[in-house]
Amino acid sequence: MPESSPHDTHPVCYRHPDRPTRLRCSECGKPICVECSIDGPVGQKCPDCAAHQGRGQYVDARRRVGATGGAFAAAPVSMGIIAVAVVIHLLRLGSTEFNATVFENGAQANWLVADGEWWRVFSAMFLHSTRSFMHILFNMYALYLFGPALERRVGSIPFAAMYLASGAAGGAFFFLLGDIRSVAVGASGAIFGLFGAWMFVSWKTRFTPAGRAQFQRLAVLLAINAALP
Repeated sequence: MPESSPHDTHPVCYRHPDRPTRLRCSECGKPICVECSIDGPVGQKCPDCAAHQGRGQYVDARRRVGATGGAFAAAPVSMGIIAVAVVIHLLRLGSTEFNATVFENGAQANWLVADGEWWRVFSAMFLHSTRSFMHILFNMYALYLFGPALERRVGSIPFAAMYLASGAAGGAFFFLLGDIRSVAVGASGAIFGLFGAWMFVSWKTRFTPAGRAQFQRLAVLLAINAALP
């Protein structure tokens, strides 16, 4: 396969000859583009080398990401959650009637959960306080930073299950430990589940530049959350 094009002095991806790249597989040294790069314990690997790792799983980047690529192209669940939460929040800010209807039917009101409206522990994850812009900003920014990368690692269905289960667990703790008259909204439970998953991943890769960067960003967001009311 040619390693460079006559129009560019940079090497080209060995799977996509039309894409100049500076990335190389840390194992075999072949040039790879961003779509073909797969995070390894140390550095990035090409799909061929990643497939040979006993515990690894080969993912066809062109099938998963598509020809156009993009930050969220292989993370539809993360993209969908952010889009739904932001749209609902904007509609609530723009319409008092809509805000009242959504809040009354979707917020986790503990006395209504006790009466059998169990779905509120899930619907509350998509609602945020209209009194503080920091509430939705923090949660969606954290999801933007960590969601797509984790979704690409584990797959969309396991990621969605983890996100919803974490949010439901947070709602369950609020119901069991909170006052029966309390009301809650927000995706904090799901976001902290996401943090927990990334703490495990970044700790295992803490000796790599990518692992250290993820761990530092996670520490900053945890500190910000501790400072929020």
